[in-house]
Amino acid sequence: MKNYLQSGDAITVPAPADVKSGNGVVVGALFGIAATDAASGADVVLSTTGVYTLPKVSAQAWTRGVPVFWDAENGVATTAADDGGTPATDFLAIGHAVAPAANPSATGDVRLSI
Repeated sequence: MKNYLQSGDAITVPAPADVKSGNGVVVGALFGIAATDAASGADVVLSTTGVYTLPKVSAQAWTRGVPVFWDAENGVATTAADDGGTPATDFLAIGHAVAPAANPSATGDVRLSI
């Protein structure tokens, strides 16, 4: 195939802000986990596949398989599709929970499927 570029498991993008390795990063409608620390505007590799332990909304209980979204403003994963405000701010769909997570708990395991 002459038009094949790469597997897409990792994408290099300009960091939209200062990022730390392991943090969730949103660029447009693309979500990934930063592979390294990067200053705003510097190239950063985002992992776009795999299973990651991510910070989550503590007051949510997750069941295996529930859809998970990213709240970029607060830097947390959530099972809510929007913030519930007026007007509602939609969160970016990032994958599914692969294990139950208690209410309260600080993290949840998410399989990225973007």
